Amino acid sequence: MNKLGSVNDKHLETWWRQAQQKVERLMQKEPLLAPHAAKSGEYDGLTLDNWISGFWPGMLWIYYDMTGDQRCLDAAWDWDIRMERLTLEENRFHHDVGFQYLPTSILKYKLTGDADGRRRGLAAANFLAGRFNLAGQYLRAWNRDLPGWAIIDCLMNLSILLWAADESGDPRFSHIAKAHADMALRYMVRPDGSTCHVAVFDPANGELLEYKGGQGYAPDSCWSRGNAWALYGMANLYRYTREHEYLQASQRVAHHFIASLPEDMVPPWDFRVPNQETEPRDTSAAAIAASGLLELAELTSPEVGAVYHHAATRIIASLSERYSTFGDDEHEGILHSATGHKPEGVNVNVSLIYGDYYYVEALAKLRGWSHRVF
Repeated sequence: MNKLGSVNDKHLETWWRQAQQKVERLMQKEPLLAPHAAKSGEYDGLTLDNWISGFWPGMLWIYYDMTGDQRCLDAAWDWDIRMERLTLEENRFHHDVGFQYLPTSILKYKLTGDADGRRRGLAAANFLAGRFNLAGQYLRAWNRDLPGWAIIDCLMNLSILLWAADESGDPRFSHIAKAHADMALRYMVRPDGSTCHVAVFDPANGELLEYKGGQGYAPDSCWSRGNAWALYGMANLYRYTREHEYLQASQRVAHHFIASLPEDMVPPWDFRVPNQETEPRDTSAAAIAASGLLELAELTSPEVGAVYHHAATRIIASLSERYSTFGDDEHEGILHSATGHKPEGVNVNVSLIYGDYYYVEALAKLRGWSHRVF
C-alpha cells in the first residue's frame, strides 16, 4: 500500500476505473427500486420517495458526463420521471427533495438541457420553501408529528433553493435558504466546529426548546455524518452567496472534522462516543467530508486550500485502499464499514449508496470534473 495520503494520477485512475466497474455491474441489473444498503453484498431497494433515491442515478449522471457512456444516460434518464410520478400521485414530498432532485432532474438539466428536469427541480424547490417556519426561521424536517424539528442534514438541501433563486430570478428561495443557514449558525454549529443533529423549536413562537441526539450518540455529542453535512453545506452556501460567515463556518467545522479523525482518516459514527476504538466507523461520513473539503479547497486561497485538499486526498486514499470492496465482484457496494443509524441498530457496518455516491463525486472532482451537484 502506498503511503497514506499519497495520491498520484495512477492511483486516481485505478480507483476511478474500479468504481466504474462496480457501477456498470449494478447498472446491468437495471434496478427499479433505489439501491440503499448492502449488508452481505447485494443492495436492498427502497421506493423512490425515500431520501436516498437520487444517489444511484447521480452516480450514473457523473459517469455519463465524465465518459460519455450512453448506457449511463439511458439508465438514469427516467429516474426523476418516476420519482415525480410517485410524489405527485401519493404526495410523498419531504424535506430531502434536495438530495433527491439535485443529482437527478437538475443535473440532467445542466448536462442535457432537459426542460422537464428544470421544471421538476423548480417544483421541488418550491415545495421545500413551503416547509419554512417563519417564527423559528427553519425548514421543518420529516413529515411525522414533529413540526418543530430541524436537522443538520438540511444544510445540504439548501442548494436546491439557492439554485432555484439563480435559475428563476426569484430571491425568496435564497432568503429562505439563508434564514435556515443563519438559524443553524446560531443553534446547531458550535463554536468549536462540532454540530448537533436535531434542534427542537416551538413551532408557534420559534423558541428553542431542546436538542436531541437523533442519529448521534447524545444531544451534546457530534454525529460524524452530520458534521460532514455541515462542512459541505456551509461551503455550498458560500459558493452561492459569497457571504463570509458561511465560509468561516465551513472552515470551523472542517477543522473540527479533520482534527477529530483517527490515524486512518475514517471517523467513528460519532466523534464523542465513548471508547471510539471499539465503535463502528462511518465511511459515508468520510466520503461526504472528502467531497466537501475539495469544495472548500477551491473556495479559499491556494495556501489554505492546500490543507483541505491534502486532507481530502488522505481520506480518499484510505477509503480506496482500506475500506473499498474493490476486487470483490460479488459485493455491489463500493465502500464497506458505513453506519446508517447506530442508536437504532439499523445498517451498521454496511455499504450505503450515499457513501458510494460522495466517493465517486470526490474522485470526479480530483479528476477535474467541472460540474457541481450540490
